[in-house]
Amino acid sequence: MTQYSPRLAKLIDALRRLPGVGPKSAQRMAFHMLDRDREGAKFLGETIGEALAGIARCPTCRMFCEDARCLYCTAKRAETGQVCVVETPADLMAIENSTPYRGRYFVLMGRLSPIEGVGPEELGLDRLGRALADGSVKELIVATNPTVEGEATAYYLAEMAKARGVKVTRIAHGVPMGGELEYVDGGTLSHALSGRQPV
Repeated sequence: MTQYSPRLAKLIDALRRLPGVGPKSAQRMAFHMLDRDREGAKFLGETIGEALAGIARCPTCRMFCEDARCLYCTAKRAETGQVCVVETPADLMAIENSTPYRGRYFVLMGRLSPIEGVGPEELGLDRLGRALADGSVKELIVATNPTVEGEATAYYLAEMAKARGVKVTRIAHGVPMGGELEYVDGGTLSHALSGRQPV
């Protein structure tokens, strides 16, 4: 078994927390920072600290924002009367960067999964329910991923909106079943959003 000094072991373990980083990649990154880019490592550490201190969730849409100024909750976006519900910030960015949609968003930060203990409360659906009830939302666009949990979440969202008299649409399934929005090419995603259908 490989032996590291305590601080090196802690650094490698910290790097392994990043998605897609295994033991060998974490070791390679740690060695690179320590041997060839200590200034870069210092900058990375400071930047992470600043981000953790200065970035929070928007109280309205749950996207990451700074200083309570959310780029996705402006009055101009609210005028559309549309709210697009996505699972993650990465999904929001995929739609924003690949489609002409410029309405508001609601970021679930997950999807319904009773097995994992994720219910409506964890997804902030009480907050979405209040927004649907206040009359400002004319169309709820459901853009959850086409997975089993994503479909269950879409159904729950549709029932919520219908109960409040809000039109519900679902992005078209040009997105492959089992796929994740952040990995779909821009053309497919744009076509899927423009071809959304009533639920």
